Amino acid sequence: MSSRIEHRAEFPRPLDEVLAALAGEDSLRDRLEKIGGHDAALLEYTKSEGEIAYTMRQGIPADKLPGVVRSLHSGDLMVQREQNWRQASDRAASGSATASVSGVPGAITARSELTESGGKTTLVITGEAKVSIPLVGGKIERSIAENVTRLLDHESEFIAKQLTDDGKDS
Repeated sequence: MSSRIEHRAEFPRPLDEVLAALAGEDSLRDRLEKIGGHDAALLEYTKSEGEIAYTMRQGIPADKLPGVVRSLHSGDLMVQREQNWRQASDRAASGSATASVSGVPGAITARSELTESGGKTTLVITGEAKVSIPLVGGKIERSIAENVTRLLDHESEFIAKQLTDDGKDS
């Protein structure tokens, strides 16, 4: 069993600007500092021709977790996320991500697509959270999927604001 993760956002900017705001090293550091949660950090970052790869850590506060999760895990959940992006053209990029959650046996996997059309760039992320704990795994999966979806929503809002006002007062 697994729980689906789905996210979609549109930005009224060209793909190269959106990709830089989404996966540029300075942008990632700024986003993690402002909305990454407790003990958030960019752990690794590499960029080569047409490819970007990074690993980051983000926290989900314990008080935002449902009781079933708090009963099995004390403290904040720490999510370690590995993301890869490959720019196929000046109008398309795709990525893959895996994430693990501290103290939870399971994983999060996702595919990301950025496409530019008609002067705007669309980000679509689909994935799933899978937790291997008998009886309560499904509840934990749903909680993780909901929290990841909220996190992706917050990140997209942050990126949209950054693209609109170049990061002023974000």
